[in-house]
Amino acid sequence: MINPHRFSIGRAGAEIAMLQWGESGRPPALLVHGTGFVADVWSEVACELASTYTVYAFDRRGHGASHKPSTYHFLDYADDVCRVMDALGLRDIYGIGHSAGATDLLLAAKLLPGLFTRLFVMEPTIMDPRAARAGGLDDDSLSRVQGALRRQAEFDSLDVVFERYRAAPVFADWTETSLWAYVRHGFVSLEDGRVRLCCTPETESAMLRPIYEAMTQVYVGDARGNPFASLAEIDCPVRVTTAAKSWLVYKVMAARATSLIPHVSTMVFEGAGHCVAQEVPARVVQATLEFAK
Repeated sequence: MINPHRFSIGRAGAEIAMLQWGESGRPPALLVHGTGFVADVWSEVACELASTYTVYAFDRRGHGASHKPSTYHFLDYADDVCRVMDALGLRDIYGIGHSAGATDLLLAAKLLPGLFTRLFVMEPTIMDPRAARAGGLDDDSLSRVQGALRRQAEFDSLDVVFERYRAAPVFADWTETSLWAYVRHGFVSLEDGRVRLCCTPETESAMLRPIYEAMTQVYVGDARGNPFASLAEIDCPVRVTTAAKSWLVYKVMAARATSLIPHVSTMVFEGAGHCVAQEVPARVVQATLEFAK
């Protein structure tokens, strides 16, 4: 397993924590994780891709070692992707993203046209602005957003975290390597020897509100408006993937994406759940390399 180079970009108080696998000078691949996770959960995929690409990943705002600002709209995340690309001078980029991280890449492709060669997006978070609904979150969605506030944030040790998470359904099919990568880099040590989530329950709840608004077709954005209509202007090939064992809403949102994006193809990861890159990383590597041919 290749140990990544760790560095950060951005001014103090607005840092984005970066990882790089592989030698500089190869074609760049940019990997963007989903909500609640960290860049290191890509480790198994990134190590394999590093024989062909210079692979970059970063902790999205509110996660890991990156900054924890007050706003978590979709365009805030897309702007962060643009900051990374600009700071590193990247172009001709292969963008690979998961869930809301996939959405970041799709929106960034419109903000910086011509810089991506292709996008491989696994179950992106998407609304169809042509079928927007009035009103706010329904009771079930609001309950899920507020439920994040009750997530346990502190544990006695990383070993305790690993055992607890290994028994949780969302992590049950993760590889041991991927789960340890999340545990080791998604928590910070406290003075009393305990550990605490880097992405606090309060921050995760703030992130989830716009996500559930998009899921339920009620997202309106901020002063910048709703960004999802811009998907129709993406100028590079895009592969939208789903996972056979994931929730129906992810398949619905993937179908919205394919209806909006012009140069799009699809594929299904059979026998896998939503966190496909952490469950079957070798199959994700194979699929991403195949799409690059």
